[in-house]
Amino acid sequence: MIDKGFSAHLPVLGYAFFIVTLHLVNGDLSYSFPEEIKRESIIGNIAKDLGLELRTISSRKVRVDVEGTRKRYCDISINTGDLITSERIDREILCGKKPSCVVKVDLVLENPFELHRVSLHIQDVNDNSPKFKKNLTEMEIGESAEKGTRFSIEEAHDADIGQNAVQRYRLQKNDFFILAVDSTKVELVLENKLDREKEKEINLLLTALDGGSPQRSGTVVIHITVLDANDNAPVFSQDVYKVSLPENSPPDTMVIKVSATDLDEGVHGEVTYDFGHLSEDEVNVFSIDHKSGEIRVAGAIDFEEINSLELRVQAKDGLGLTSYVKVLIEVTDVNDNAPDIFLKSLSHPIPENVSPGTVVGIINVQDRDSENNGQVSCSIQQGVPFKLVTSIENYYSLVTTGHLDRELVSDYNITITATDEGSPPLSSSKTVQLSVADINDNPPVFEEQSYSAYVTENNKPGSTLCSITARDPDWRQNGTVIYSLLPGEVNGAPVSSYLSVNGDTGVIHAVRSFDYEQFRSFKVQVMARDNGSPPLSSNVTVNVFISDVNDNSPQILYPTTEGNSFMTELVPKAAHGGSLVSKVIAVDADSGQNAWLSYHIVKSTDPGLFSIGLHSGEIRTQRDISESDNMKQNLIVAVKDNGQPSLSATCSMYLLISDNLAEVPELKDISYDEKNSRLTSYLIIALVSVSTFFLTFIIIILGLRFCRRRKPRLLFDGAVAIPSAYLPPNYADVDGTGTLRSTYNYDAYLTTGSRTSDFKFVSSYSDTTLPSDQTLKKSPTNFSDPFEDLKACEEVRQLSSLLSKIFWL
Repeated sequence: MIDKGFSAHLPVLGYAFFIVTLHLVNGDLSYSFPEEIKRESIIGNIAKDLGLELRTISSRKVRVDVEGTRKRYCDISINTGDLITSERIDREILCGKKPSCVVKVDLVLENPFELHRVSLHIQDVNDNSPKFKKNLTEMEIGESAEKGTRFSIEEAHDADIGQNAVQRYRLQKNDFFILAVDSTKVELVLENKLDREKEKEINLLLTALDGGSPQRSGTVVIHITVLDANDNAPVFSQDVYKVSLPENSPPDTMVIKVSATDLDEGVHGEVTYDFGHLSEDEVNVFSIDHKSGEIRVAGAIDFEEINSLELRVQAKDGLGLTSYVKVLIEVTDVNDNAPDIFLKSLSHPIPENVSPGTVVGIINVQDRDSENNGQVSCSIQQGVPFKLVTSIENYYSLVTTGHLDRELVSDYNITITATDEGSPPLSSSKTVQLSVADINDNPPVFEEQSYSAYVTENNKPGSTLCSITARDPDWRQNGTVIYSLLPGEVNGAPVSSYLSVNGDTGVIHAVRSFDYEQFRSFKVQVMARDNGSPPLSSNVTVNVFISDVNDNSPQILYPTTEGNSFMTELVPKAAHGGSLVSKVIAVDADSGQNAWLSYHIVKSTDPGLFSIGLHSGEIRTQRDISESDNMKQNLIVAVKDNGQPSLSATCSMYLLISDNLAEVPELKDISYDEKNSRLTSYLIIALVSVSTFFLTFIIIILGLRFCRRRKPRLLFDGAVAIPSAYLPPNYADVDGTGTLRSTYNYDAYLTTGSRTSDFKFVSSYSDTTLPSDQTLKKSPTNFSDPFEDLKACEEVRQLSSLLSKIFWL
């Protein structure tokens, strides 16, 4: 039922209430309401008629779509669900003289998508009065006109239809004429003969009345001049003229020619043509030749605006007698309108994980042409994962046909082409842009399978080791990579105490300073995690290699430099040139060239008597021993490594040229002065010395037997057995590049009659030294540890050293 606002708008006199009818057929709605109702008047309740809840109207985006570019005549109230008018509705403008005026609009709902076709039946309201073309009509009638002669009068025009159109005519009461009206014409019928001599002019008032409520009317004054005999009015050759005219016919195109004849002669028989009443739309469309009666095109003719025309043509003779005829023009359609494509709904952006067959858009296609010219087919270009599916007439659903991947294609430009079936066919295109929304479906991927970082020892804490990079093709936070160290241990300590990683850049820093001598390499696991929900991650191994720095000086194992003790070697007087007399043994905790050692005699009692192997440390005689040589020889030996800068250590080597310690005169006169020196002290010292020597001799004999049973293999030429006490506490084998890696073998013997040496060295298998232009290389036979055998003789060395000191004293 129309709301009360309608009754305020409609006239009160006898007008019945309008009833809005509603029916639902195949999902369509139909409403009837009168024209010219006020804006925001209620047409019907969509929510009630479709069974929708009010709270879902907004979420489902209920809206009214009007075909093509027409005006929007109605809208939906979100709060009440009412279908209301949005602007003035004039049935005469929309439908003209059509008996039925229906405006179709589309009611669109989303989530899920629904489409309902709403038919708005606009009822005519008596809002137009009948009108004559002119307010005054001139007629000339001869007095010779016979009783019963009929004279055509122009009909009144009423824009309304049906009962609201012109229903009857009323002629002012007079003595000469009565009115005759039928379905096609209005005529004055001469009831009594005219007499010009009695009345030259007659004025009649003709009123046209419609059937509306309240009733409306229009009038015209008919001024009749009584003439002498003009007995015949023009007569058209046809009662009705019909013609077909293609739309878009160019100006001056011949439409039709009307013809009327008048039986009178002279001026009474000259016929002229003119249009009767024309609507505003018809005034500038056609023209008529007043002499020939040819009707031609004068303006634009559009089938989509007007598909049929009814013209009234007047024929008038020279003395004013007229007659009228209808000319019916049917405008035929030409395929002059390309289809229009309207995007009714679009999901934007589309998640990349949508399943195939998901509806992402609704397309509506319209063609203003008719029949085949208005039949439209729609398609999209190949190579995109979308297709068009026909849902309802002229509506297409844009659905996905495959899985989307934003990392491969993030945006789609889909060209939709609509083609009609006219001849020739017309088409139009519309490009729809669709963006693919990112889903966190890609874990970070490192650029390399593993990373290696190289750092020199003694590095500064906080120094940069390397940079790792992981790429995540996802977008924004899904592609934001955060780096972190995985928990673990390095040498029993947490990995975080060694390294740290910048969470944003992937730069790995050292937390502490590394020592090559403690460990040379280690591995850590770094995780790259994105910021998606849920987050994805991947791991990579980072190998850290520590390179050596020359930060350790050579350490001399033999001769020992601890305390005030010193080592003395006994050189036989009969020693020839090149004889091996002793060996300096040194190690370096560094590796590589930093541990390549070289030996140099920096000072000696007799510079030309002894030489030392550059790389072996072997001390040999350069010539035969002569009687003139000083019995005591003191050598200061420097041991240098090959690092940059080079580090060194020095030691003193004491040599006695003698076959027997008793031959050394200095030893005979040795006196020991002390503050409390007395004869008793000498006796005690002598007694202790003899006892110590005796015990030492017994122990040495037992030790030599034990050592021979073990058959120690010493890895240097002429080397003295060095107990483990001489090794540095942090000494470790450094890849065979120290000076202890050699292939020389020696036998150790207790000296006979010697009071200055622990051992006496005899023949050597080879006195060759490493050339200066070669590097030290590890030999497969060098894997036995020399210090394992030397430990067995530690006690022997200690006792021998003690005995030597006593003899020197």
